[in-house]
Amino acid sequence: MKVVIIGSGAGGLTAASNIRKYSEKAEVTVITLESRVAYSPCAIPYVIGGEIASFDEIVMHTPEYYNEHGINIITESEAIEVVSSGNIVKYKPKNSRDNEVILNYDYLVIATGGSPFIPPVKGTDLQGVFKVKTIEDGVKIKEWAEKSKNAVVVGAGAIGLEVGYGLKELGIDVSVTEMLPQILPRSLDPDMAIKVQKYLESQGINIILNQTLDKILGNELAEKVVIGNNIIDVDIVILSTGIRPSVELAKSAGCAVGKMGVKVNEKMQTSIPNIYSVGDCVEVYDGITRQKTQSPFGTTAVRQGKVAAKNITGREAIFRPVLNSVVSKIGELEIGAVGLTEISANLNGLDIIVGRSKALTKARYYPGCKPIDTKIICSKEGKILGCQIIAKETVAERVDTMALAIAKEVKCEELTEMEFSYAPPVSMVVDPIVLAAEDALNKIKKDL
Repeated sequence: MKVVIIGSGAGGLTAASNIRKYSEKAEVTVITLESRVAYSPCAIPYVIGGEIASFDEIVMHTPEYYNEHGINIITESEAIEVVSSGNIVKYKPKNSRDNEVILNYDYLVIATGGSPFIPPVKGTDLQGVFKVKTIEDGVKIKEWAEKSKNAVVVGAGAIGLEVGYGLKELGIDVSVTEMLPQILPRSLDPDMAIKVQKYLESQGINIILNQTLDKILGNELAEKVVIGNNIIDVDIVILSTGIRPSVELAKSAGCAVGKMGVKVNEKMQTSIPNIYSVGDCVEVYDGITRQKTQSPFGTTAVRQGKVAAKNITGREAIFRPVLNSVVSKIGELEIGAVGLTEISANLNGLDIIVGRSKALTKARYYPGCKPIDTKIICSKEGKILGCQIIAKETVAERVDTMALAIAKEVKCEELTEMEFSYAPPVSMVVDPIVLAAEDALNKIKKDL
């Protein structure tokens, strides 16, 4: 059995490793444009800011490692065409004039990920303007930042804010601009986002909201950024304006493509039975609304890669709808969310109740306890639909708890009756998420 995988991100390499795990006889080949593989793009902002010493530290395995373990990695090569009628992939080595190379496959996995969206404005091609996608991008940003004094980050999602904070840690004056009226618009509601914004502003980061990038000015180098009525001097500009699924190869193969990405079934099969697709290039179902959405997270890609590998090797596995759990650490602050926000619930026509709690991460008398803000969104029947948490510690584990509660359709009343662990150095006797659920439950009872 010959399996060709296009893309060396989390989804592609997970599929490769698990196919090898389940089938010693399978011939597994991975084609990638990159020279380095098996690294976490999510770690790039922390290398830029110096919390991680070097980019080498975020690389888990080399191509040689995979080759030694029976997976052929073809680096610095571009897959240019898929001929599904003949089970053929054509690729070319990067910067080579050589003829294209043809690979035959029995199964193909398209894991082409997403491409950074570049705003269609003047100046994005100037020197000093960067996107954030690969280690190579991170290296260039780090090197350029060392000679910079002023930076503008376009886009206030998690990556943009993480990079912005990292640049601030290098002693650079940083402005972050967002076209929407709040930061972290996909994950947080305005009442929670403002808490993060105030923290960032207290750290010296300038936040500009409700303004679009008009243009970047300069001769060869970026010198000024025009954002609405703001003209800002810059030495470096970071475009963190989201990604678009890379679906061109899937289209060339004849795979069905939707508005959000490549269409796949719960086995990660495309419309062509022996072609699978995983990662940022595919569209998925939201676990609550059941509508098509994107889930551009490494955790999603890894789960999809495992599902594809099992099905390719004759095992049964399905990929379930997503809740898009997310967590980020910006400076001292941890921000986490899962499920629907209050805004997205309203946009979907859901009748909701919101529960809140302001509590502490440890017993109030224990040294080092920190404030923790929790917001729970639930239906009028009490079913939990979403959660947002902000604190300086212990956010991720609570978000994970809430992800499980939502997936299992737990109601607020059931959550308040659950057993939680307690010790003064690590938790309160009543957990903050229970307090938020109790608040929601009280409001539900008042409405009855």
